[in-house]
Amino acid sequence: MARLTRAESQARTREQLIETAKQLFLRDGYSVTSLEKVADEAGYSKGAVYSNFRNKDELCLAVLDRIHDEQVALVAGALVGAEGMDGLLAALQTWAEHSIGDEAWTALEVEFATNARRNPHVRAELAARDKAIRDTIAGLLTGYAERFGITLPMPPDEAATALLSLGIGLGVQRAIDPTIPVNVLPDVIRLFAGGR
Repeated sequence: MARLTRAESQARTREQLIETAKQLFLRDGYSVTSLEKVADEAGYSKGAVYSNFRNKDELCLAVLDRIHDEQVALVAGALVGAEGMDGLLAALQTWAEHSIGDEAWTALEVEFATNARRNPHVRAELAARDKAIRDTIAGLLTGYAERFGITLPMPPDEAATALLSLGIGLGVQRAIDPTIPVNVLPDVIRLFAGGR
């Protein structure tokens, strides 16, 4: 077996730290999970954490990026092969039923965002990530509107903000009460599509 280069070794260490931190942050929460605990659980020194991340906030941003990437892949996978508007909305609802309101993910997002209110740098990082998500949603809305001949009732960026806000609020509500149905999300999209 070939020996890993320094860059490959560092990338593997970084990957293991992110995955370990993800598990701990989701299980125990952001505030109570120390960098030392992440290092211990991953089998590294605390110095290995600091050689990959400036601080716990930076590590958590990497964890949230990982979770968001996983969710994007799940949504994309759900939408592949969906036929017509009804098929797309049914696929979106299936994803939403499995993902929106996940207690651990929702708690981590809320806890980290709440902690970030005192840190302008982290707030700016979160804002940039939220904008990227909104831009992606706006692009999807524009593409599907063109595909199905729909005139959106508002500009795509505003519709994206409304849908993301609805999804986040629905996630918080479902984390508290999982019996709250997710059909409100595809129903609102259906309204945007003119009731189709």
